[in-house]
Formats: sequence, C-alpha cells, structure tokens
Amino acid sequence: MSNLAWPLLCWRKKTRAVVVHEKVVPRMWTDIDILRVRIFCNYDEYFVQKKNCAGNLGLLPEQKFTVVIRMLAYGSSADQVNEIARMRESTILESLVQFCDAVKTLYTRDYLRRPTPRDLQRLLQKAESRGFPGMIGSIDCMHWQWKNCPTAWQGDYGNWKEQKSIILEAVTGFDTWVWHAFFGVAGSQNDLNVLGQSPVFNDILRGEGPNITYQINNIVYQNGYYLADGIYPRWTTFVKSISHPRSHKEIFFAAYQEGYRKDVERGATRLFDEEVLRSIMMTCIIFHNMIVEDEYDYNADEVYEPDPMNTALTLIYEKLMGPNGEPVQHDPLVRDGSFMPLMIERYTEMQSSYIHEHRQVDLMEHLWAVKGNEGE
Repeated sequence: MSNLAWPLLCWRKKTRAVVVHEKVVPRMWTDIDILRVRIFCNYDEYFVQKKNCAGNLGLLPEQKFTVVIRMLAYGSSADQVNEIARMRESTILESLVQFCDAVKTLYTRDYLRRPTPRDLQRLLQKAESRGFPGMIGSIDCMHWQWKNCPTAWQGDYGNWKEQKSIILEAVTGFDTWVWHAFFGVAGSQNDLNVLGQSPVFNDILRGEGPNITYQINNIVYQNGYYLADGIYPRWTTFVKSISHPRSHKEIFFAAYQEGYRKDVERGATRLFDEEVLRSIMMTCIIFHNMIVEDEYDYNADEVYEPDPMNTALTLIYEKLMGPNGEPVQHDPLVRDGSFMPLMIERYTEMQSSYIHEHRQVDLMEHLWAVKGNEGE
C-alpha cells in the first residue's frame, strides 16, 4: 500500500459505485496514511488541529477527512455523517470545500493532465488492436443533478427530465482514465451547445495537436478521432455509429463502435455555489483516475491481438521539427487580423464531412476484415 499515490483513500469501484476501504476509519490509519494527512496540513492550515480561545483542542484532521470521504464516496449529506465524526453540518460542508480545493491544487497536474506521447502511444496501440486505428478515446456528455439549484436559475438549468443539472463533457480512454473534463454548462443545453463552448479542440485550432499518422483500408489519415454518438457533427475528429444499419458490415461496425463508445459512460449536489460544484466534480475525477492508476498495471507488457491486415502501428510525433532542427513555433489562438485566417482554415478542415464519411467506410471495411470472422 505504500506505493499508492493515495493510500489514505484506497478506493475501489464496485458496480459503478465507489466505496471506501476500512482503512479510512481513524483508529485503523497507518503511518503512511498520517504522512498523507500531513501533506494536506502543510498545504492548508485549516486541517491542522488548533486550540480555541478557551484553550480546548479543536477537530482532528482525521475527523474532517473521514466525513468528507464518506460524503464523496456514498453521496451522503452533511446531516447523515455529522454524528459519526461529532461535527456540525456547517463545519462538514466547510471541510468538504477546503478538501476539494486542496485535492484540485495538489493533484491536478498529475491526474488531469493531457496525454503524453507515451500515453498516446498506449491508447493508439490498444485502439488498433480493437480494430479502430487512430482512435484516441470516447467523448460524451452527462448530467450531474443539482438538487438545491437556486429558484431564479431553475429555468436555465432544467433538463429534459425536468431535473436541475450541470453538464460534464468528458473524454476517456480504454481504461476509463479521464483525459479531458469540461464542467459547468447549464443542463438545459445539449451536447452540441457544450461542444461549442468546450476547449477540447483548442490545441488543434492552435496547430499544437499531436501529428498522428495511421492507415485504414490502404488509405493514410493524418488526424486522430474520438468515438461519439449520433448528436455530434460529422467532423474529422469524430467517428459515429450508423443510425440504421442494413448490411452485415454496417451492423457489425455499429455494434463494435457503440460497444467501445461505452468506455466514457463507465467512468462518471447539494450546495448552492456553482464554483464549489465544479471543484467537487474535478475532485471526483481526480480520485477516479487515481483508482485507474492503482488497478491498471501500466508497466506490464501489452499483448495485442494479431492484425491480419498487417498494418503498421500508428505513428505519433510530439512536436513538428523545422529545417533548423528546432520545434516549429505555432501561432497563438487569438482573434486578430494576422492569425484569424489560420484558425479559420484549421476549423474548416476539422469540420470536413467528406473525410468523416470516407473514414467511417474505411473503418467499417477494416473492422470487417480484422474481426468479421469473430461475429460469425
């Protein structure tokens, strides 16, 4: 347990629910757990046990962490856990806000990072073994219910289920690691509205996206893509299913695409402040990625399925190199007279439905050639 990035929590996923290990009980905490507590105490003095004006000692940091983790793990309210730790509800809510702020500050760089070249190579190799060369992950939006949404905002945040919610846009890989999270759009909007506000493709528009080269059905493509559902546009960055498949190849392709697209669905309040909700959501995603890191053996040798098409593995390049041997400096994403045409050109290229449709057909043929015998 000492090698875990977060031994204090020891979370495990059980049928889409996250439960807390018994080690979270204060009397069972080890020396390693106490060391992790000190990290938070050094970051924020709020967690340090202090004396009040009467000279009496206040709450232990273990008390605050216990109630916060129980709230995050079980979805409990403050009045459901106040008797466990003997704390007031206002103190519990304050501890939750401070804890989420600390987790976001300390662990965002490691657990909400963009994919490194090594990460991309692993994602692309796994995607190719599944029959989808060039696939980076799956993208989708999900609603997070906001029970105590202010009355004046309920019209904006009400979704089609007549619930008040906030939308999370997420991109996950085959191991359900969340590589992109955009949270905060009102629940009355749909996935296209969220995509229009999301920074998910900002790197591509800047010209800083990874240069990915792969071959499908003897045709070379230059950009990666995400698996998406039917509401997303026919862009080069998406591969969608077939709405009404007729032939055996179309049915086979739709089944595999919809099955692998579920990766993003396998990974995903009661306060008033939207910023607090965003902090809690990012904390939950960080914890989720910690679970994935703990349960998945990234150091093990990957064994990929043989490819009868004998296609080369996807090639990626971290940065384009210029003739002088130095990385090419990309243009900033700003709206002015000099850089705006370049941004519009990249945006128009990304929206090409011609490449989207032809790649879908090539993927269907490739998938049928590679895995068609398995479906018979």
